[in-house]
Amino acid sequence: MKRIIIVGNGGTGKSTIAVKLGNILGLPVVHLDRLFWRPGWKSVPNAEFDALLAEEVGKDEWIIDGNYNRTIEMRLQRADTVIWLDFPRLTALVGVLRRTCVWRGKTRPDMGEGCPEKIDREFLTWIWNFNRNNRGRYRELFKPKETLDVIILHNRLEVRKWLKTIMNGRK
Repeated sequence: MKRIIIVGNGGTGKSTIAVKLGNILGLPVVHLDRLFWRPGWKSVPNAEFDALLAEEVGKDEWIIDGNYNRTIEMRLQRADTVIWLDFPRLTALVGVLRRTCVWRGKTRPDMGEGCPEKIDREFLTWIWNFNRNNRGRYRELFKPKETLDVIILHNRLEVRKWLKTIMNGRK
């Protein structure tokens, strides 16, 4: 595991897992939200985002967390591992609500500067529909190949157990 993609619904813990895994494996972590968002929740133009992402993907080692489906093929071309957090939508919603309570009005470390935590109807709708809109495509994209290991985790307990096995394997 040297080039890892972490995807899943909002609130499933992609960034948290990326940081934990980065610490265990000694890999740099790239948060797509930090590349994409500028102060005041202004998105960067696609060409700029693609260039920033291409620079990161071109490196030898990384963990990249985030979905950004438009660019997932770019990441998959270089990735050796995909971690798909395929959680139930209610788990994702609870995660987002919990995160919002903790970070309300503050910018999370995995988010672009000047983008304080917020929640709105559009984001909640995106979370509610995420599995329906993405599972089929993800199943096709993430078919294990000789050069791609796919790890699908369905809940926080599975994540904790999996991280523990990775940590124990590093001792």
